[in-house]
Amino acid sequence: MQFYGGDSHLCPVEKLLAEKDAHIARLSEQNEKLMALSLEQSDLLKQQQEINASLIFQLDQLKRMIFGAKSERFVPVSLPNQMSLDIESEAAVVPVPEVVTIEAHDRKKKASDKKHPVRMPFPAELMREEIILDPKEDMSGYKKIGEEITEELEYIEPKLFVRRFIRTKFAKEDNSEVLIAPMPTRVIDKGLFGPKLITQLIVDKFVDHLPLYRQMSRFERVGIKLAASTLSDTIAKVCELMYPLYECLKATILNADYIQVDETPIQVLDRAKKGKTHRGYHWVYHAPGQKLVLFDYRTGRGREGPEELLKNYKGYLQTDGYSVYDAFARRQHITALGCMAHARRYFEKAKDNDRQRSEFALSKIQSLYEIERELREQNCSQEEIVIVRKEKSQPILIELDNWMKSNLPHILHSSPIGQAICYALPRWEALSRYLLRGDLLIDNNLIENSIRPVAIGRKNYLFAGSHDGAKRAAMIYSFFGTCKMNGVNPQIWLADVLTKIADTKSSQLQTLLPQNWKGNQ
Repeated sequence: MQFYGGDSHLCPVEKLLAEKDAHIARLSEQNEKLMALSLEQSDLLKQQQEINASLIFQLDQLKRMIFGAKSERFVPVSLPNQMSLDIESEAAVVPVPEVVTIEAHDRKKKASDKKHPVRMPFPAELMREEIILDPKEDMSGYKKIGEEITEELEYIEPKLFVRRFIRTKFAKEDNSEVLIAPMPTRVIDKGLFGPKLITQLIVDKFVDHLPLYRQMSRFERVGIKLAASTLSDTIAKVCELMYPLYECLKATILNADYIQVDETPIQVLDRAKKGKTHRGYHWVYHAPGQKLVLFDYRTGRGREGPEELLKNYKGYLQTDGYSVYDAFARRQHITALGCMAHARRYFEKAKDNDRQRSEFALSKIQSLYEIERELREQNCSQEEIVIVRKEKSQPILIELDNWMKSNLPHILHSSPIGQAICYALPRWEALSRYLLRGDLLIDNNLIENSIRPVAIGRKNYLFAGSHDGAKRAAMIYSFFGTCKMNGVNPQIWLADVLTKIADTKSSQLQTLLPQNWKGNQ
């Protein structure tokens, strides 16, 4: 028998088998490389799809900002109680949401209920000038049977005048003593302006958004030339005078057990940045129950500002999804609330990306807001609000939570609908906490209404002249925002407070705040 040693001595069959095994090994190795390459290409394709979806979404948003409407109003494709032609495609995979209704009077009026427009009467307290017109014909043989009255609103141009304080001096006959009447307390000692003119300057700038240089032009038309520094210094001294009242307002808001927080940018001139403005921020704190608002200026959008102001705060804190607020949610004495309007905004922006999913979510959120509207219209008590919310709102919130969890694995997280779900889902517990108390709100919209005057103002005066100027603006916006919430005329309030604040004890400053102001009664 002959034996073979090594590969060179293999029999033909064994050699063929060895070559086959080697070939299979090479094919297996190539297959593994192709599989790895396929996975790599798949991941790359997914990344490209995410980037493409993100770019398309950004382009759509840019077009909307330039050419489209800014409204976020949502109207479902199929309205409730509307007959359908039943020709819709069967490809829809997202269920049509049920619309939650509460028994209430229908807000929509029939066409037959419309009345002819009636002119609203002018306020009775306005001064009236009467002009009696008699017929020009001979009135012999006629008797008066009545009269027709037509009113028009006219305007008397404001006029500047000079108030002179003349203090007479008296001396004893031997000139041993001289008496003179003391000067009354003035808003600004040795200042040029009286309280009503100072009030007009401030109201024109911060309520009617009239920059100081335009006010200077108005003074020039009546022959008074004033320097810009004179006007700005006047406002600065008034704010210095009212700073204790501002601190009183701050303490009052921080004592509330439920406040909302938001921030808005403001451009500020900074000497350290030649030719450029600094982007500062007004942090806004709103106490809905007490109808108070506080603006706090900070040079940045970091956590330093709210951390300093809220270091001792205890209660409910409602914010949007900005990461700075996450630290407050972890504090022991703070209960975080979310803003449903911000969550809704993401789904509204995703309509062009995934209409079926976004409209489903929007319809559910719309049902939540419909419940809130009905509760306001029926003027329900806080106890009734809690009961209705648990009965009607809670099931919708649970359903929407489950829907987001089931849809998230099937969508690109970087797509607009993915971003909407990824924003809302981690915050859903905070977004649902408004169910706990009847005075808690579903969103932060009230504080955004407080911010609106700032947005309008910066379009007119463009920037604050300095960081100190931005702080003064925050103070005035706080007072005037609180006036608006309490139905107080800011011009009458400020003119009255300016004449009293210097003589008011610190323990009595609370009485001058707009919500406590006696003039409001």
